[in-house]
Amino acid sequence: MRILLDESLPKALLTRLVGHEAATVVDCGWSGVKNGKLLALAATRFDVFLTADQNLEFQQNLSTLPIAVLVLVVRNNRIESIDPLIPDLLLALESHAPRDLRRVGA
Repeated sequence: MRILLDESLPKALLTRLVGHEAATVVDCGWSGVKNGKLLALAATRFDVFLTADQNLEFQQNLSTLPIAVLVLVVRNNRIESIDPLIPDLLLALESHAPRDLRRVGA
């Protein structure tokens, strides 16, 4: 699975995504690219966009993109807050579908 981590997520999350190919927005050179354009770029190289942006589904028409979006529902984006969600996140990655939005931790 090819996963793109949103800019707001900690780079340390990459090491928790065992068995998957993951990169950050910064690694791809897409820093500062806004959500609509970012999702379109991500869809050309990745299967899943991983974010903590709770409003993304209301700001973008996700049904038009061939990429799944997983939203981490956490109180902040520190790795210590995300770590308890890793088992559920790995499960969600196993059963995603294009144009699907799922919340992990809700």
